Amino acid sequence: MSELKVAVVILNFNGKYYLEKFLPGIIAHSSPHTIIIADNGSTDDSVAFLEKNHPGIAIIQNGGNYGYAEGYNLALQNIEADYFILLNSDVEVTENWIVPVISLMEGDSRIAACQPRILDHAQRNLFEYAGAAGGFIDKYGYPFCRGRIFNSLEEDTGQYSSATEIFWASGACLFVKAKAFREAGGFDKDYFAHMEEIDLCWRLKNLGYKIYAEPASIIYHIGGGTLNKLSKRKTFLNFRNNLITYTKNNAPGFLFWKIAYRLNLDGVAAFKFLLQGQPKHFFAVLKAHYYYYCWLPKTLAKRKTMKKMPGFRFTVTEIYQANIVTEYFIKHKTKFSELSERFSAK
Repeated sequence: MSELKVAVVILNFNGKYYLEKFLPGIIAHSSPHTIIIADNGSTDDSVAFLEKNHPGIAIIQNGGNYGYAEGYNLALQNIEADYFILLNSDVEVTENWIVPVISLMEGDSRIAACQPRILDHAQRNLFEYAGAAGGFIDKYGYPFCRGRIFNSLEEDTGQYSSATEIFWASGACLFVKAKAFREAGGFDKDYFAHMEEIDLCWRLKNLGYKIYAEPASIIYHIGGGTLNKLSKRKTFLNFRNNLITYTKNNAPGFLFWKIAYRLNLDGVAAFKFLLQGQPKHFFAVLKAHYYYYCWLPKTLAKRKTMKKMPGFRFTVTEIYQANIVTEYFIKHKTKFSELSERFSAK
């Protein structure tokens, strides 16, 4: 592994607080690998802080806030490495957090991306929302995780301690082979933030790669460092980008009807926001649908382009063949282990 070039790349936007808090631990536990800060046009004194207190850390300045997707695209095009580790600034890493994941990925050339076990920084016995022990989607494109379904977080009792194939790996700490990242075309810059890692992982799977989780590696994530869970902007991005991801990457069988059904479910969610006294989130969903329709020609063009890529084949693996909304809200299944074994055959 010492011969591999591994770059830990932290995208920063006005994150001096998190850099002060977590960068020393990242430095201590990431040797001998390279650590790079990709600054997304911060207006605080993040860069000055780094230059003064960590002069050995390389800094790439993007010159503006391009969001997660294009911010990383711009930075990674200037980095030569075998592996990229895309790490949120609000993450505490632990000793030996890199070795288990890289070892797993080196053992299988088809594993393009992987994530560690992600636990909550405040409640350290709980899985964290953004990834937990590995991400999945249902047949309508709704994401969930081993250890987290919607807002229900499970306690980590070792129930998901085995390395396993998943559908998507979390962008909070995403290990990805540089060659595969570039082959897939990187992140879709139109996303700005949220769901871009699911889109990337789906495209990688459609190119014949596998996505894994390696819980032997553990990190602690604060979450909401850029947009908190109450943000109407986050609601808009999640709904818009999820619909785009589903339309771009899903297999063609009954796709129109699945999208129509999904749009209706989004409508139910929007009116639920309204009934809960959250009109801003109601309008955020409507805005997401408006942009989805406006961008539909561009989305379909991207889908057509991807289908022409060498080795492309719509994936059917690791998709939950039921409706996670029904499973959770009607059948009250709040744990991953309670779901039926209705995943697509490998």
